[in-house]
Amino acid sequence: MINITLKNGDIRQFEEGVLIVDIVKSINQKLIKTACCCLLSNKIVDLRDAVYQDETLEILTFDDLKGKEAFWHTSAHILAHAVVRLYPSAKLSIGPAIENGFFYDFEVDTPFSTDDLSKIEKEAKKIIKQNPKIDKKIISKQQAIEIMKEKNQPYKIKLIEEISSKDNDISIYSQDDFIDLCAGPHILNISSIKGFKILQTTGAYFKGDSKNKQLSRIYGISFPTTKQIDEYITSIEQAKKRDHNIIGRQLKYFTTNENVGQGLPLIMHKGAKVLQILQRYVEDLCEKNGYLLTKTPFMAKNDLYKISGHWQHYKDGMFVIGDEQTNDDILALRPMTCPFQFMIYNSDIHSYKNLPIKYFENSTLCRNESSGEMHGLIRLRQFTLSDGHAITTEDMLDGEFKNILNLIQTIMKSIGIENDIFYRFSKWDPEKKDKYIDDPIAWKNTEDKMKDILDNLDIKYISAIGEAAFYGPKLDIQMKNVHGKEDTIITIQIDFSLAERFNMTYIDSNGIKKHPYIIHHSLIGCYERTLALLIEKYSGDLPLWISPLHCRILPISEIHQEYSENIKTILQKHNILVEIDSTSEKIGYKIRKGQLDKVPYMLILGDKEVSSNTISIRSRKYGESFDIPIDTFIQNITNEIKNKII
Repeated sequence: MINITLKNGDIRQFEEGVLIVDIVKSINQKLIKTACCCLLSNKIVDLRDAVYQDETLEILTFDDLKGKEAFWHTSAHILAHAVVRLYPSAKLSIGPAIENGFFYDFEVDTPFSTDDLSKIEKEAKKIIKQNPKIDKKIISKQQAIEIMKEKNQPYKIKLIEEISSKDNDISIYSQDDFIDLCAGPHILNISSIKGFKILQTTGAYFKGDSKNKQLSRIYGISFPTTKQIDEYITSIEQAKKRDHNIIGRQLKYFTTNENVGQGLPLIMHKGAKVLQILQRYVEDLCEKNGYLLTKTPFMAKNDLYKISGHWQHYKDGMFVIGDEQTNDDILALRPMTCPFQFMIYNSDIHSYKNLPIKYFENSTLCRNESSGEMHGLIRLRQFTLSDGHAITTEDMLDGEFKNILNLIQTIMKSIGIENDIFYRFSKWDPEKKDKYIDDPIAWKNTEDKMKDILDNLDIKYISAIGEAAFYGPKLDIQMKNVHGKEDTIITIQIDFSLAERFNMTYIDSNGIKKHPYIIHHSLIGCYERTLALLIEKYSGDLPLWISPLHCRILPISEIHQEYSENIKTILQKHNILVEIDSTSEKIGYKIRKGQLDKVPYMLILGDKEVSSNTISIRSRKYGESFDIPIDTFIQNITNEIKNKII
């Protein structure tokens, strides 16, 4: 007999080799309908698995993160099953659960159309209704390859061949005649899926590598109840109303043109004004906090990137000018600013008394993002980053890290997103040494330092293996967009490597040359991405201090134009962003247009206002007020701007 310790501490005895599904049934027969998978002694396992020794057991449902993943991964298999039924020649790639649902990648002759998606969803629901039994088998790698050869699935064969030679056994899942390579786990019963919806299709490359053939990716979502799927669809419709890629265009913050290219937005006046306001704000903060402003080239010889390691670790993400085989000088557009600022540091001799030295630049950067990754202003091929580097001694590291984080938190509060962000401690993956500088001891020491700093600051964070920069661990500040997708908006990275690679030194108190530590950081992140997230958070109603327009003057008729011009001149003298709607439209139309344009304040001027030398105000936040002296309005609005009231 073996002992199974449940989450509540109860210990139950079972025969050796008992199936987990039978354990669950013995606990509560109804629980088998909601159980998705299990946590067996801290390992996620399938309900179909057997237990041979004493273990701890926690049953996971859709309400648990790993339970959702099992539910959605099963749904991905149903999607693939439906596609293969309708398109027998389709080649299957991968189909994981993701943060909000699942996707599956296919190679098909023609990309899926809207009509195709409707047919696939209908077929998937048919499969769910048929409720085929899901079977799990453990077979050898060779057997798995033979099965996939018979099914004519070349991507699956590639995936099998890449599995470590140490892992000869492979799990496969089947439902009717559909078989897929899969580590699992899967839910027990397909009929548990009551709501199933296909969301969209996009292009994607196998393993995210643009050198591979482009595949067709289908995204979907599923739930245990029809109520949940209905609520989700409603939330999607609501999200569309706040999607920056829709309302940012409607409000004329930016546009795009296929002749310019993907990931290269054209920032229009309103968007450019917001970016200017944010950039000036960050630059002023940096100056007050001891940063040295730099301005560095948009490109450099590849020699610079070879020193930094970017050429070896990041070349595919760079825009290269020239052919290494035929040109002596190869240039590349800069994907980051750090190597340039390090060269500025090296132009002088430094003492420990001069440190920390902090450089800052609002940098235009270029990165060769894959087409499937780009979306609106969130991910671009050219963008502007608030790029900073603090060069410190080891004993200054804790204090400087804290200062940087405090400055970031000040900025986050000023734009009103301090409660929307969360923190991720991104570490290296020792299994992927080609992705990182190969120095395990340095990685451990630096990660330990960062952990101590974060714990001392009482920062609540999640850890993520494999998300570090190639030269050091980082604290990522994360935020979800309107569709629930998590994006990194700001990073703080501790760099143990590049100072040595660039031979950056300082003279310590004993007169000995030492390599400094470097804290790479961005104070507000990519400005375009921040603009996108602000548009979504506020549904286009940006806080007054970052709004591209503070007020619009609405003369009731042409005879009020002169008074309107006088008011405009007075407001401009106080740095208030103002314009006049001089069209001949009726005042009701002008007001409605101001509302649609998300204008913070509309000043309505007619006979009464002219005769009393006052203004009437229509505020999106405070409603209507009449006969207001212009000085009172100026005092109130400048106070709102100065204090960055959200």
